[in-house]
Amino acid sequence: MAIDLENITKGFNTLNKNIKKRIVVCAGTGCVANGSLDVFKSLVDMSKEMGIDAHIELKEESKGTLISRSGCQGFCQHGPLLNILPQGILYTKVTSSDVKEILEESVLKDGIVGRLCYHDNGKVCKGQGDIPFYTKQNRVVLKECGVIDPENIQEYIASGGYRAAKKACVDMTDKEICDELINSGLRGRGGAGFPTGRKWDFTRIQKSEKKYMICNGDEGDPGAFMDRSVMEGNPHNVIEGLIIAAKAIGADEGYIYVRTEYSLAVSRMQKAVKAATEIGVLGKNIFDSGHNFTLHVMEGAGAFVCGEETALIASIEGKRGMPSPKPPIPAQSGLWGKPTAINNVETLANVHIIINYGADAFKKNGTQNSSGTKIFAITGNVLNTGLIEVPFGTTLRHVIFDIAGGVPDEKGVVNEDNFKAVQIGGPSGGCLTKEHLDMNLDYDSLKTVGAMVGSGGFVVMSKHNCMVNVAKFFMQFTQSESCGKCVLCREGTLQMLLMLTDITEGRADKNTLSVLEELANAVAIGSLCGLGKTAPNPLLSTLKYFKEEYDAHVQDKQCPAGECAKLLNYQITDKCIGCGLCASKCPVKAILGKPKEQYKIDVSKCIKCGICKDSCKFNAISRS
Repeated sequence: MAIDLENITKGFNTLNKNIKKRIVVCAGTGCVANGSLDVFKSLVDMSKEMGIDAHIELKEESKGTLISRSGCQGFCQHGPLLNILPQGILYTKVTSSDVKEILEESVLKDGIVGRLCYHDNGKVCKGQGDIPFYTKQNRVVLKECGVIDPENIQEYIASGGYRAAKKACVDMTDKEICDELINSGLRGRGGAGFPTGRKWDFTRIQKSEKKYMICNGDEGDPGAFMDRSVMEGNPHNVIEGLIIAAKAIGADEGYIYVRTEYSLAVSRMQKAVKAATEIGVLGKNIFDSGHNFTLHVMEGAGAFVCGEETALIASIEGKRGMPSPKPPIPAQSGLWGKPTAINNVETLANVHIIINYGADAFKKNGTQNSSGTKIFAITGNVLNTGLIEVPFGTTLRHVIFDIAGGVPDEKGVVNEDNFKAVQIGGPSGGCLTKEHLDMNLDYDSLKTVGAMVGSGGFVVMSKHNCMVNVAKFFMQFTQSESCGKCVLCREGTLQMLLMLTDITEGRADKNTLSVLEELANAVAIGSLCGLGKTAPNPLLSTLKYFKEEYDAHVQDKQCPAGECAKLLNYQITDKCIGCGLCASKCPVKAILGKPKEQYKIDVSKCIKCGICKDSCKFNAISRS
């Protein structure tokens, strides 16, 4: 018997009608790490103690208050987060000790605990509708993340879930689905930006009795957590996209490949697949359409290179995750030699929107060649880190200063002068600077300046960050993640890392920069897969926009940002009162002097660890 989506929706809404208030605790990875599950437990225990009629799951007898968990609510800087619905109250940095007051004021009464609300320049913000971080976004894919219970398939269905899958399976042909995706302009959100509909259509026309559909959840960029948050917060959204994709290409089996470090995402995807299979949206004869589709969740071994599709396929097959030359592309010969389509999590999470509302509606967001919205994970030196979603074409300035709150100085004061650069696209991307603040964020614009959208990592740097050190960090990452299959990537990334290390430690000479740039270009041209081809991007972009910093390191043996320890010089000023604390803390006994007299540093012994400066109570040690 076919699944009755409307009957499930009616049943859920019937159970939900007696719930007067709902407390939603963020149970995304960030908030869980900060203790949100302890808050959830305290809510349950304290409700019983206070005699509040509270429930943690909907049943016929449920009424009063529902306490539930959600995926990431996005405002990660201020977690653990707690929402009270339908009042729309958002509490930030909640701890177990706050629970009793929250229940007394916002559940038993209709009040607000002002101290737990977000404060915007002194103004108390009641909920998301008052907070610029939320109001200046356009949350489409993330609309249900942070609201629904990710482990409740009935709630997903009641919110409109699996209607697009049913429409695709029952009312559309494989070609109609591909055409709708092509018309929508949806491009892959994993980095390359290849048109999704064209990828599906090319796989569709391949002649084979067996085809596979794969979801790439092997998100490994430093500072990136977009796909993880979608899998944790709305896993059925991803499954629905896979069902539609499988119908479009003619696949009857699929894999969700998730990196094993994402334990919460793995668990929720596994539970979602099991629930979808039990209820009948996965398996044989879905929606009485004749379409069969089974899904498996596979944990990856944590290799960054397995984000590359041919390496991912090798990993699923039980081989070492290493990329293969193309052609053939996976659409021709993929998993176990069969035609295979691979899309990342965010790409698949967009699919049901297109099928439900049409390509034209989807294209209302974004630009002509970059339609829809993009999820970014903002980290680094901004007031508000977290997960955001904006239309393509949004400016860098809007993201950093309007949504993320800007770049603060040491005293917390936000000023545009504090902003130095943003690394966009992770280790495959490049740096953008002040001159790019009004640039549109889309595939084409970023390409013109040597950057890329990538998967959506967004690391903001302030004036105190050394850009040579930033390039070194990303090179260290890609070098350690290189599979070693091709010489240019294996040896080239190592040599680039060694040269960058020489620069940051004062050993580089005037020839180093020219050799470094030449090698970077060779690695980009000659490497086998995307990891090697894009590995030089952070180096080349910082070398282009911050050449003066490289020159200062090489020619003057100075780090303008004061980050590179080997290039720092410490001096004791006349503020010294001769207490001797710095001398007692110095691990190499490089500080000499007599009590009540000004001490001095023996530069030949100094290892530039900075312990003396940190320990001085009189700010008598300068660093240059």
